[in-house]
Amino acid sequence: MQTTENYFAHNAEIGIIGRGETIEACFANIARVMFALMTNIENVHQIQIITFEFEEADLEVALVTWLNLLLAKAQEHHLVFGDFRLKREANVWKATVAGEPWRENTERGIEVKGATQTMLSVRKVEHLWEARCVVSV
Repeated sequence: MQTTENYFAHNAEIGIIGRGETIEACFANIARVMFALMTNIENVHQIQIITFEFEEADLEVALVTWLNLLLAKAQEHHLVFGDFRLKREANVWKATVAGEPWRENTERGIEVKGATQTMLSVRKVEHLWEARCVVSV
């Protein structure tokens, strides 16, 4: 039995990068990058606002938590987000995101299933924060 016949190539992940002058701006920008895979976020109307918070001290874990909570909130409320705001107070992250329900004529791109810890990095590069991770699609 040849084992090579049991497998096939599948590109199921995409690396995303966000940058910002603050850690909050960096996280907001990587969220924009992730949702831009799903649709043209420039066309998303800011009709519905969702707020939530989470607690996390580790910046890398906070990034994955943030992105996965965004995906969960979008799915729970049947929304696509286009505006992302985040405020950090010690280990508590307070999020305000806005978007709209998916419309029939909303351009659909790639479905993002979740953020992973693959190639996960949050660091300051010169004067900017940079966040990187791989998302499953």
